[in-house]
Amino acid sequence: MNFDPSTVELPIVDILSTVSKQLSSSNTLIVNAPPGAGKSTVLPLALLNEPFLKGKKILMLEPRRLAARSIALRMADLLGEKVGETVGYRIRFDNQVSTSTRLEVLTEGILTRMLHQDNALEEVGMVIFDEFHERNIHADLAMALCREAQEVLRPDLRILVMSATLDMPELTKLLNAPSVSSKGRMYAVEVQYTGDFDMMMMSEMAAKTVSEAAKKHTGDILVFLPGQGEIKRTETLLRKSLPDFSIHPLYGQLSPTAQIQAILPNKKGKRKVVLATSIAETSLTIEGITVVVDSGYGRTSKFNPRSGLSRLETIKISKDAADQRAGRAGRLGPGTCYRMWSIASHQYLDDFRTPEILVADLAFLVLDLIQWGIEDFQKMAWLSPPPAGAVAQAMEILEQINAIEDGKITAHGKKIHRIPAHPRIAHMLVLAEEMGKISLAIDIAALLEERDPMTSENGVDINLRIEALRRIRKEQLSVKGYNKVEKIASQYRRLFGIEASNNPVDPYETGLLLAYAYPERVASSRPGNNAQFQLANGKIAMISHQDDLAHESWLAISHIDAREGVGKIFLASPINPKDLLPMVKERKVIIWEPKKGGLIATNNLSIGNIILKSSPLEKVSSEERKQAVLKAVAEHGEGLLDFSESVLQIINRVNSLRIWNPDQAWPDWTLENLLKDAKSWLLPYLENVRKNEDLRKLDLHNILFHALSYEQQLLLNELAPEKTQVPSGSSIKIEYRPDGEQPILSVRLQELFGLLSGPTVNNGKVPLLLHLLSPGYKPVQVTGDLRSFWTNTYHEVKKELKRRYPKHSWPEDPFQAKAIKGVPKKNDFKP
Repeated sequence: MNFDPSTVELPIVDILSTVSKQLSSSNTLIVNAPPGAGKSTVLPLALLNEPFLKGKKILMLEPRRLAARSIALRMADLLGEKVGETVGYRIRFDNQVSTSTRLEVLTEGILTRMLHQDNALEEVGMVIFDEFHERNIHADLAMALCREAQEVLRPDLRILVMSATLDMPELTKLLNAPSVSSKGRMYAVEVQYTGDFDMMMMSEMAAKTVSEAAKKHTGDILVFLPGQGEIKRTETLLRKSLPDFSIHPLYGQLSPTAQIQAILPNKKGKRKVVLATSIAETSLTIEGITVVVDSGYGRTSKFNPRSGLSRLETIKISKDAADQRAGRAGRLGPGTCYRMWSIASHQYLDDFRTPEILVADLAFLVLDLIQWGIEDFQKMAWLSPPPAGAVAQAMEILEQINAIEDGKITAHGKKIHRIPAHPRIAHMLVLAEEMGKISLAIDIAALLEERDPMTSENGVDINLRIEALRRIRKEQLSVKGYNKVEKIASQYRRLFGIEASNNPVDPYETGLLLAYAYPERVASSRPGNNAQFQLANGKIAMISHQDDLAHESWLAISHIDAREGVGKIFLASPINPKDLLPMVKERKVIIWEPKKGGLIATNNLSIGNIILKSSPLEKVSSEERKQAVLKAVAEHGEGLLDFSESVLQIINRVNSLRIWNPDQAWPDWTLENLLKDAKSWLLPYLENVRKNEDLRKLDLHNILFHALSYEQQLLLNELAPEKTQVPSGSSIKIEYRPDGEQPILSVRLQELFGLLSGPTVNNGKVPLLLHLLSPGYKPVQVTGDLRSFWTNTYHEVKKELKRRYPKHSWPEDPFQAKAIKGVPKKNDFKP
């Protein structure tokens, strides 16, 4: 390899010596460099011969396949070599490396598989995380595993994190690593805000903005849109309004040829408009761009732990993504960015994008970690720990598909893990191979992984798609929508070493295979002709009454939305109920059903939540009944228990003391925490609870008071008493408020005569907020300064109220007057 960085006129060259020096003394470094600085190409090549690598490889991770391939090609070109020699790449189903390759560009999922084969990465000297600001779930997992390897096995392994828009102070703190910044060579970009628009008119507004920009500016235009649908609609409009322009879509599902056409200049010299998803935000250099039009939206997959489903959501981008997009206009010279929103709306955008690990399906991540041998996920060196709810949901799915048992990976799970697919799909493929149905399973897998090639008008039956795919393949046709599906299928066939089959499809075999992948989405038709189905996971979903599958008794569903209430089925297959016999389980169901008044105990034959046969359970142990009650309390406790004002007051008293005295270790008694942890304080009182009314009769005030230690009970009454005595001799209730706010004492002002300052709690540290009342208990004044009230306000109040309450005491000098409860007696009266 012969590469001289000094021959390349890019800003990153200025910091190469600093980066080298830092990596010589530290095993982790953060590099911040704007787009176009050369961090993704020049920097990795410049580090390849550093002594600290000891001749070992560099692995560089990219968040997208297109970027990985393009960057590897660019670096190979800088070396005057072909890709696969010194520089190569590995992406899913595509491998361009050789024995001489020393710098491999990967997508992040590839690295986790390499780590499983070699935990210590013995042949690797450095791992580079490029464009880390995208916080891809694979990047977060790979980072956690690399840091684990670095801490336990390979302290000499270097980790280099690179980005243009990282939250540098936060990342530096999390990684405990130094950072180096490159000023870059970004040209000025003028940002113009076009104003907010109706989401339904996104494509029309984008086309209008592009047409206006094309008249005002020279050069090519890059347009950011959330997804393929918006891109296609905008493309149709622009082909009419800009007939002399070359219009190119750019998104992940496009063929490599079409993607390259979007990136390179037009061969005929035409001006170009590139309509792209967020794939064009980073790493890719699209030549000729001087104008960016940004819709302000992106599309992300969000996982709902309650439903166990993921769905694509169109969301507003963050400020760092907006800056990244705008920067694409300033790579070649001064540029312009049109933002399709208002300046006011910009202020409300999040500063940084949400890490994918916080919203994604974690099934593959959890399987990876269990295969790795990690038992306590939360103890790993995460930048953002995975949410406990999503982890629990992933564990449940993995148990359902027999990938794990008692938290350990099974032999079947190891087979699943070796296949580069989601664990659901891999499970289906493994079982299909054992059944001799692998060819059908591969076609199903390819269809599930890609966008549906048919429109909704064709119905939801996946078998129609399989038949069309096989017909197209048999006749060797090229049909848009199916070409990518067939490419994925061919890659799977190569993996399993089989030939394609174009035989007719048995829809019940398809249904069984789908049931393997989605056991919780096996569905039974509900009574009545309403095209509704009960899923094994408890959800209800429906299809059109006109759909061919509307009258099937059983379905296996793969695609369904995650809406609340009745969901919508998008892709499914009929299934023979006889094939479901292995999924039928006998189980006791003991639940507290508030709507039915109490305990429901049955012995059920069921598939998940689909009950096939139910009979009453005659014997229920006390422990089973109590656990059912506690679960109901956690879910419906506010309606089941009597949270009277006195109960809320003891909760507020304890929480106030926790906030006022953090060194005293008071419990965190929010209503949510109390219901979730009811076992710790409510369990001993459930012995005689049989129905809803029994729960309402429980004395929660007394129960909560005795849930405190004896010392805490004494302190509670001392520091936050229920009542306080006022000069009249009355004991007045104190109203404690949530979140440690100042407590309130509502008292008739005559009962405070002679008092110069108001009562306090918490050893005199917290004064009470006085709500002074008239003799008729009507609010007169709110004050925290009683002396000021007597001096400045009392006489005005006296003028107004003395006519209404003439028999009550209205002394001229409230400082010297005697406090009294009601109407004064003759010997109490002082003029």
